[in-house]
Amino acid sequence: MTEATARIREAVAADRERAVAFLAELVRTPTDNPPGDLAPAADRIAGLLEELGFDVERHPVPPEQVAAVGMKSCTNLVVRRRFGSAGPVIALNAHGDVVPPGEGWSVDPYAAVVRDGWMYGRGVAVSKSDIASYAFALRALEPLAPALAGAVELHVTFDEETGGEIGPKWLLEQGVVRPDFAICAGFSWQVVDAHNGCLHLEVVVQGRSAHAALPATGIDALEAASSALAALYEHRRRLADRVSQVPGIGSPQLTVGLIAGGINTNVVPDRVTFRLDRRLIPEERGEEVEAELTALIRTAVGRVPGATVEIRRVLLAEPLRPLPGSARLSSNL
Repeated sequence: MTEATARIREAVAADRERAVAFLAELVRTPTDNPPGDLAPAADRIAGLLEELGFDVERHPVPPEQVAAVGMKSCTNLVVRRRFGSAGPVIALNAHGDVVPPGEGWSVDPYAAVVRDGWMYGRGVAVSKSDIASYAFALRALEPLAPALAGAVELHVTFDEETGGEIGPKWLLEQGVVRPDFAICAGFSWQVVDAHNGCLHLEVVVQGRSAHAALPATGIDALEAASSALAALYEHRRRLADRVSQVPGIGSPQLTVGLIAGGINTNVVPDRVTFRLDRRLIPEERGEEVEAELTALIRTAVGRVPGATVEIRRVLLAEPLRPLPGSARLSSNL
C-alpha cells in the first residue's frame, strides 16, 4: 500500500459516521419515480452536498423534455473539483431516483433504519449509497490535492428509472459535462468496462372487430399478434448462437414483458399491444437490431390478411464497449 492510499483510507475511515448520516438523509428524502416529481428532492440533495463544502451546479431540465419521458420535474446536479491544471476528467455518476417501495416492508422505507450494522431503505443498495460514497471519496482526496493532476466530477441525476434520457444523456448532449472517463453506479463489486445495451419496442397490431358468431367478417388482431410472438420466440432461441467476445457478457436476450388487447370474450379482437425488451451485446448496434426485429414482426403480422402493425421505439441504450485508455482506470479500481 502506498502512502497516498493509506492517507485516503484514513480519511475515509475518519469520515465514516458522517457518511452514514449523510446517506440516511438521502434515504429520508423521497425520490420515487414514478411519479417523478424530483426537482424539490434534487434541491434538498444539493443542499446536503453544499453542507459538505461542495459547490453544486443545478441544471433544471425543460418541462417539455421532462414530460416526454413521463416525469413531472427534474434537476441534474454537478460538482466539479479540479486538481492541478492538467489531467483527465473522471465523472462519478449516480442516480437519486428510486422505484416506489411497494408492499411487504417490515420497516419504514424512508426511515433509514439501521439493524445489526445494516441500513434499510429505498436507495440504500443503489444508488443513494453511491452518491454518498462518491461524495466522501472526493472529500478524502483533499489532503492529497497538491500532488494530484486531473479533475473529478460528481454527476447526480434523477431519471435512471425512466431510461437516462434527461439525466446523463441530457448533460452530455447539452455540453454541461465532457468527461474523459466515467464511473457509473452498479449493484456488484465487479469493475465493468463493457455492458449490455437495451432496446424497448412497443408493437400495436390492428385488426377489425366482429361478433364471435361471424368471426370471418373481422380481422383478428390477436391472431396476427400471436404470429408475431411466435416469430419472436423462435428468434429468441436462435439468439443463443450469438455469443459476445467480451468475457462475462454471453448472448443477446429477448423478453416480451407486457401484452394487452381485446374487447370482450365474444368479440374478435381489433387491437393488441405488446412491449418487448431486447438486450444487446457489445458487438451489436441498436439501429441494426431494431431493423431486424421490425422486419421480423412485420413479416409475421402480414401472414394475417388485413392486419396492420405499428412499431414504436420506447427506449434505446447502446451497449457499453471497452474504450481505449480505460484499462488504467479499471486496473486502479
